[in-house]
Amino acid sequence: MRGVNLVVLVGTLGANPESKSFPNGGSLCNFSIATSEKWQSKQTGEWIEQTEWHRIVIKNRLGEIAHQYSKNASKVYVAVKSKTRQWTDQNCIG
Repeated sequence: MRGVNLVVLVGTLGANPESKSFPNGGSLCNFSIATSEKWQSKQTGEWIEQTEWHRIVIKNRLGEIAHQYSKNASKVYVAVKSKTRQWTDQNCIG
């Protein structure tokens, strides 16, 4: 059985998309989406908001379309294949 690797994000662009073209005719479009959730603390009654940032990379023609029609603070709906990248922070002790 094969799994489904689909992530749907509805959020707000944090900046204008960046686009790069390559000599072979390919291109990439990069942008970040902020998704937020808000809830009320049961202990204090205070409203708490948590924002998470998602880095999106779209290739070729679809990326060109995203670059053309998207701008900072736009509300966006993205359905993507998820691929997580990892890194190690050289300044992190532990």
